[in-house]
Amino acid sequence: MSNDVAERVRRTLRAIPDHPKPGIIFQDITPVLHDGPLFADAVGAMAAPFRDAGVTHVVGIEARGFILGAPLATRIGAGFIPLRKPGKLPWESVAEKYALEYGEDSLEAHRDACKAGDRVLIADDVLATGGTAAAAGKLVRGLGAELVGWTFLLEIGVLKGHQRLTGARYSSLVSL
Repeated sequence: MSNDVAERVRRTLRAIPDHPKPGIIFQDITPVLHDGPLFADAVGAMAAPFRDAGVTHVVGIEARGFILGAPLATRIGAGFIPLRKPGKLPWESVAEKYALEYGEDSLEAHRDACKAGDRVLIADDVLATGGTAAAAGKLVRGLGAELVGWTFLLEIGVLKGHQRLTGARYSSLVSL
């Protein structure tokens, strides 16, 4: 079924040339989200490789990771943890910095978001260079939880971001 779902997602994505800057082809997932049955099938396919992994929590990376991670968590019966950009969480938080092409950014989680004994799956829309996903993994591990893996709707394979994801498995529904 996931091959069928992957092909349906691939056909539904909308490529936007030169966004956000010249030379970039942005893969817009909103048409996938707009199609209710496809959205549900895509979330199910993203969850499938981890269904029997004992996941207790799903992390969603701001912002599109929230859109996919929350329904994925409910699909596998896990809690949901939002990772936010700096200053967005209302309570005590911990941060993990990571490098961007020009500068750096960071992700934050509440300091009690997960703990030893928790088994965490990280979800996001796109795996590109892997910097954000790797930082999310480091943050989860820094809180004491076990990182079960990463799951993505889409992977930009030529960027080899998966090489930065170590110590746990990863899965992507569609690879371009």
